[in-house]
Amino acid sequence: MINVLLIEDHELYRMGLSMLLDKAEEINLAAEAADGLDGIKKARELSPDVILMDIGLPNVDGIEATWRIKDFNPDVKILIFTSRDSENDVFEAFKAGADGYIMKGATPEQTISAIKSVYEGVGWIDPNIARLVFSNLQRPAPEPVSSPDSKSKDRKNSYGLTDRELDVLELMVEGLSNPQIADKLVITRATAKAHVHSILQKLCVTSRTQATVTAMKEGLV
Repeated sequence: MINVLLIEDHELYRMGLSMLLDKAEEINLAAEAADGLDGIKKARELSPDVILMDIGLPNVDGIEATWRIKDFNPDVKILIFTSRDSENDVFEAFKAGADGYIMKGATPEQTISAIKSVYEGVGWIDPNIARLVFSNLQRPAPEPVSSPDSKSKDRKNSYGLTDRELDVLELMVEGLSNPQIADKLVITRATAKAHVHSILQKLCVTSRTQATVTAMKEGLV
């Protein structure tokens, strides 16, 4: 059972989400909060598995709340659920440690799928947000190369990623889970997990979603 903390100040949205979560299989709505400070307090008290977090919250906004919660509980999964779709909000949310970003216009099925995905360690980015990220990427201009392999060497050496880790990272960006990566690359699940762990460390991020954003932003895939 996935214990979810809902932090949303808009009463109608909160009521609708409460009803949705109450009906969802494998999900338990552990508590609700209507502002950032109360959300931080309940996150500390309850240690939920997933937090469904709005950004535009009173007292402390959702991005600051994400920073604070991740500071005392880095393992909790935080799914940003908001109507804000600006590039700044998206990247600031992931920088704070968010594990996923979904828009309030998402269908109930998408919302439940996003919650389950981040709980399982697979980052979730709303399709509309993914298009925003891709459209605003500024890949580094290619430098003169002396051999076909130099671009690959440059991009891996900037973070110390190996060729195999770049392969794994590309599949992470595509949204594949560790078992799927293992099957795709014909390696064991333990090896896939080890590669993912190494990638997170080298990119200085704490979640697969942050790794995905960094990979796209830095032109690693």
